[in-house]
Amino acid sequence: MPKHSGSVAARIVAGAAALALTALAAAPVQAAQDVDGPGATGRGAPDVLPALLPDLVAYYDFAHPVRGNPARERDRGRFGTDIELVNGGAAMRVPDRAYPGAGSALQTAQVSPAAAGNDDWKAGVHSPGGVPGMGAFNGAEAATVMGWFKVTGDNPAPDSTTADPDDRYGAVGLAGVLSGDSDGHGVRALLELIEVDGELRLVALGRRLDEGASQTFAAAEDWRRLLPPDEWVFLAATFDYSDGTMKLFRNGTPLDGFYTVPGDPWQVEGPGEHRASPTDPAGIKIGGSFPQNTRERNPCNCRMDSLMFLDRELSDGQVRAQYRLMVSPRP
Repeated sequence: MPKHSGSVAARIVAGAAALALTALAAAPVQAAQDVDGPGATGRGAPDVLPALLPDLVAYYDFAHPVRGNPARERDRGRFGTDIELVNGGAAMRVPDRAYPGAGSALQTAQVSPAAAGNDDWKAGVHSPGGVPGMGAFNGAEAATVMGWFKVTGDNPAPDSTTADPDDRYGAVGLAGVLSGDSDGHGVRALLELIEVDGELRLVALGRRLDEGASQTFAAAEDWRRLLPPDEWVFLAATFDYSDGTMKLFRNGTPLDGFYTVPGDPWQVEGPGEHRASPTDPAGIKIGGSFPQNTRERNPCNCRMDSLMFLDRELSDGQVRAQYRLMVSPRP
């Protein structure tokens, strides 16, 4: 993979900031649209299937800053779990449409590849005791994470926590729900790029029990074909905690893949009902780990839009229908 230099990172952030000027100029209009309910864009056109709204725990379209605090993004899902735009604040909203009718997108990025610090652009929320608005995932039978993603720079990024300038992180964080005991890294349901047998792959990575092992379902196809540079792609991952199965989707179509951990890491074999741990997730992470900004890990030089977190497993038909709804021309 090509090496990532500080000048490249600087251009990513500088370009995002420049593009953000247009978005910031439109901020009063976006705030005025805050009265829209979940699943409605500023023009009133639906962008979430009505059938999904009862299970839409959290939803971020990055066009609705919290009133009086543009460094926070309003949750348009069921429970009002607003998230922080970490380190970049309002400049992280850039005018780039992932699909017809979309507004601004979120830019995440590694800012200082050669320095160990806490300046990466990422987003999310973290609370060690659990985030009350995420309670729908407490003891959940299943989950779905989906949204739009666009690679805008070099991934995986240089590992800024080591002295070797040639070291790179072994993963690229996309979006996920943290486990109940998470320090900002461990997850219950995650979309990610991660090394599998020395090769980076697009994966769904999940954990049923807070203290238990994780399982990974990895896409068979080369991640660079699944996420080409500068191209918006709709990704989804489903997690069934009752039977230990996961699926990946790209642009509404299921992806072939394989499980990376043999045996029964989720401990679902045997009698009885199997659910996620009876704890509220410690939050959400987007574009990298540790949304509380205490450490850097697995940054994503990416853009993201319309991130959805649901407390059930969507069917193949529902994922396909959601994708088709969003790419359909708007009146």
